Amino acid sequence: MEELNSKSWLKSLQSKSSLAILITAAVLIELTAAIQYWYARKGIREEVEQRAKSELKVVNLEIQNIMTAVEVAVKNHAWEAEQMLAQPDSMYGVLHRLAEQNKQIIGAGITFIPNYYATKGYWFEPYVKAEKGKPAVASQIGGENHDYTQSEFFSVPMKSGKSYWSEPYLDKDGAHDIVTTYGYPLRDKTGRVVAILGADVSLDWLDGLINASHIYPSSYNMMISRTGQLMVCPEESLVMRRTIQDVTAGMKDTTVRSINQNMMNGVSGQTSVVDDKGEKNYVFYSPIKGDTGWSMAVVCSDKEIFRGLRQVGFNLLLLMLAGLALMGYIIVRSVRNFNKLQTINAEKERIGSELRIANRIQMGMLPKIFPPYPDRNDVEIFASLIPAKEVGGDLYDFYIRDEKLFFCIGDVSGKGVPASLVMAVSRSLFRTVSGHETDPSRIVQHMNEAMTDMNETNMFVTLFVGVLDLKDGQLHYCNAGHCEPLLIGSEVEKLSTDTNIPAGVLGDWNYNAQTIDIKTQTAIFLYTDGLTEAKNAENDMFGNKRLLSVAEELTEDGISMPEQIIHHMSEAVESFVNGYEQSDDLTMLAIKYI
Repeated sequence: MEELNSKSWLKSLQSKSSLAILITAAVLIELTAAIQYWYARKGIREEVEQRAKSELKVVNLEIQNIMTAVEVAVKNHAWEAEQMLAQPDSMYGVLHRLAEQNKQIIGAGITFIPNYYATKGYWFEPYVKAEKGKPAVASQIGGENHDYTQSEFFSVPMKSGKSYWSEPYLDKDGAHDIVTTYGYPLRDKTGRVVAILGADVSLDWLDGLINASHIYPSSYNMMISRTGQLMVCPEESLVMRRTIQDVTAGMKDTTVRSINQNMMNGVSGQTSVVDDKGEKNYVFYSPIKGDTGWSMAVVCSDKEIFRGLRQVGFNLLLLMLAGLALMGYIIVRSVRNFNKLQTINAEKERIGSELRIANRIQMGMLPKIFPPYPDRNDVEIFASLIPAKEVGGDLYDFYIRDEKLFFCIGDVSGKGVPASLVMAVSRSLFRTVSGHETDPSRIVQHMNEAMTDMNETNMFVTLFVGVLDLKDGQLHYCNAGHCEPLLIGSEVEKLSTDTNIPAGVLGDWNYNAQTIDIKTQTAIFLYTDGLTEAKNAENDMFGNKRLLSVAEELTEDGISMPEQIIHHMSEAVESFVNGYEQSDDLTMLAIKYI
């Protein structure tokens, strides 16, 4: 009897132990599942955060480039308008040039203080409207029915004496579109502000830019002005008709109030909001850099972000219940690797996406169709730019105006994204300034002044700017610390250049211009120091001697066409470095005067 009781007790003990083990294992599995779910949720949330921030940065950069180009164009025409204040009718010519040289500007006008010109009446606002494929239309739109003195784009910069981006508004008299106006004060010789030079920028492109991509199908992007006016949002009927405060006034979750205030105050941040349907949403917001006062937000649904995770969690739980120990081991290992992989992939994708977009933007700014002027028989041009990284700081540009070839080549100090931004500004400055200036020294002077004013990072650019008269072959040029070009014709010689400092160092530097007659059938070969400083595995540089040697070989072989020159020079460099990693951007520009 005692033996029977002993066996029964032992069996009971074994059952209890097995049950305890199963319960312990089940608890451990559930705990493991909960930990995995938490880490996975954290990783996905961090990935969404990084993708949202990346999207905000990319859009911010593109908007900043467009707005900066408009600002630079207006500032570069402001001095011209100030010089002609005594000639009111000459303002139309200034506005024509401003409106036609920047595709983002759909209209430009100058609003004068009342009764500034006795012959023009109380209101005087010359305005030029630019339309695609049509000649620009000029008119005087100031009057009793269009009292611009009451408009924000006039009153604010007039009062502050500083440039200003206006709130978006419907311009019924000038642009006939929803626009934002960049106003720049014009001063007379005494320094008094007497008018505002304004450039109207249509907001049609904003919607396409901001909604070009979405993190998730149901996520959406929105943009507001400094006063909360809805500029871009999913509900088109609300655009420019309601403010973000009006739309969110009835929401129960008061967090949205602080989001509205932060966005209007130009503060970046992220938080979650529960809408009136009880669904949780994540909001990422950031201001648009510059003086516009705009702010952009990316909104993603919690349900959609973690939908896949919830389904995977349920299936995973079933699998773990079927194999306790094995699944526990797999989960622990998976959690560790999953977090590492998510972090690496998110960072890699973010950086790669930003650099690819920056490279496309940068390369899209440079001429890349050769031959560029197939119908002309007086000049041949070819160029090549090979960045050392995804983005670089080298630049070149050229175009023909009034039978003169305007061209430049430059090398920004530093590398990577900062150098690429300075490169983009430099190229835009060259186009803007050379559009109304033919003296290369004055072109470089204006570029230097503009770059020095906004050079908070102490970056500079070496520049060579030339203006070749295609009628007689006379070349006017200015060298700002750049490599001396070569003249390749019946013989090879270096183009003599004066000593000038790079642009962006000192704003009051006086640049010298030089002149030389280019013989027919002579090629001007320009390059950056990425050519002469190219290194091989032994750390030897390509150097000026090899450069001259290759050029002399081209002369001996009768090779003088720009494409052939750059092709042979590229082969010589590639042969010299023999596969060694490129350390600097390499840019070449060849121009043959025929």
